[in-house]
Amino acid sequence: MSCPICERDTEVAFRPFCSKRCADVDLGRWVNGSYAVASRDPEDVEAAFEAVLQENAKPH
Repeated sequence: MSCPICERDTEVAFRPFCSKRCADVDLGRWVNGSYAVASRDPEDVEAAFEAVLQENAKPH
């Protein structure tokens, strides 16, 4: 298995990374928003709640 950051072989202590440095680089990418999980939810929490209520009110 190779490190997803630098492509070197992984180290058991840092899997799936090769070092703490690469693990920290990955964490930094999550923290600053470089990585993101796609979502279809509205940005507005109230709008999301209303959408759920509307969906649940539809006859099945």
